[in-house]
Amino acid sequence: MPPLALALYQPDIPQNAGTMLRACACLGVEAAIIGPAGFPVTDAAFRRAGMNYLDLVTIHRHASFDAFQAWRAASAAGGAARRLVLLSTRAAASYTACAYQPGDILLVGRESAGVPDAVFAAADLAVRIPMQPRARSLNVAVAAAMVMGEALRQLGAGEGG
Repeated sequence: MPPLALALYQPDIPQNAGTMLRACACLGVEAAIIGPAGFPVTDAAFRRAGMNYLDLVTIHRHASFDAFQAWRAASAAGGAARRLVLLSTRAAASYTACAYQPGDILLVGRESAGVPDAVFAAADLAVRIPMQPRARSLNVAVAAAMVMGEALRQLGAGEGG
């Protein structure tokens, strides 16, 4: 199991999804796409932003959040429990205050709406990126990269690579 995974909840913008998948490929992070997405979830839809990096990332595709949760439950039953860490502007804790664990799944919400309350409640932990008071949010791909970088730093992943 890779040290970390990034899950995209119902992504709306293929360029952002492609950018996040490219980051996953470069950083050795597996990915999950939770549907339905706002565009066709095919490799062709990600080619422009993901370029030729998509062959370097494992992508798990789930038709719904329920299907994703069933996949997590099956992993846990097989001895590989994976904590779900949600990135959200509604979270109280800073992403730098989180003690990341091997196998964590970082979950980012829809660019247009984040995640619904039921998905927020299903997360084991929610973290936010502190921002200036008048700023609403960062681009989802930027936020994902920041938190992946911190989590990988804490886990010592990629050192010397």
